[in-house]
Amino acid sequence: MVQYYHVCKRELWFMSRGIDIDRETTNIQRGTHVDETSYQGSRRSFMIGNRIQLDLLESGAVMEVKVSSRLETPARMQLLFYLWYLDKVHGIEKDGVLAYPTERKRESVQLDDVAAAEVERTVIGILDIVNQDAPPELSKKPYCDSCLYQDICWM
Repeated sequence: MVQYYHVCKRELWFMSRGIDIDRETTNIQRGTHVDETSYQGSRRSFMIGNRIQLDLLESGAVMEVKVSSRLETPARMQLLFYLWYLDKVHGIEKDGVLAYPTERKRESVQLDDVAAAEVERTVIGILDIVNQDAPPELSKKPYCDSCLYQDICWM
């Protein structure tokens, strides 16, 4: 939900209602393939409860893998949420790594006070949106044409 919040609040609302995208599309399949085949020997996946799945590198850092850096802020916020959650709920401090294997790009991400405050604002914002009776207002974004929710939004 964190990524959806930073990409499109309307998409977040649909997803929160169980209106999900077709997971068999080429773009989703490509992302799944990159995630499943990158860094295979150096990371392990863990489930926390039944909602949060994160990857840990051998170094102990939490890793988020994305196909492209096009939506870098949502990806960074997702990773920061994982770091925040581990710290606030479980008392575990970790560093993060945001990786774009197809671009051969990696960046370190740390949870500081500024980032923690942004994550907390995001969580509050998510709760506000999912508790609304109707989706947020429609607003055209540069990536709407490639969004898998476009048929629902623009009807």
